[in-house]
Amino acid sequence: MNIEDLRNYCLAKAGAEERLPFGGDILVFKVMGKMFALTSLGSEDFKVNLKCDPDRAVELREEHDAVQPGYHMNKKHWNTVDFEAGLRNSFLKELVDHSYAMVVKGLTKKLKEELALME
Repeated sequence: MNIEDLRNYCLAKAGAEERLPFGGDILVFKVMGKMFALTSLGSEDFKVNLKCDPDRAVELREEHDAVQPGYHMNKKHWNTVDFEAGLRNSFLKELVDHSYAMVVKGLTKKLKEELALME
């Protein structure tokens, strides 16, 4: 999965938008204003920070060298995934889906209702 594939996949999700809130080289994908994926546009390596259930985050790090604690993020809730490390695209999409779902789960009732109208 390359960065354009990631962009298209993330933006196809209900309520998703892209922003550059940290300057011109950090691309952030949000759902209802909350981050679920971010990546550096200026890095030579294509790595993506994704939100993750804390227990699953530890399991993923133990099972895959390409999954590390979230760089510049809360390491309990975020992983940095190397998208160039040979992981299957279906697995990468599963990680993006999980991140999106984790963020949606934490939305307020009002935001969840607004999101439901977008689906």
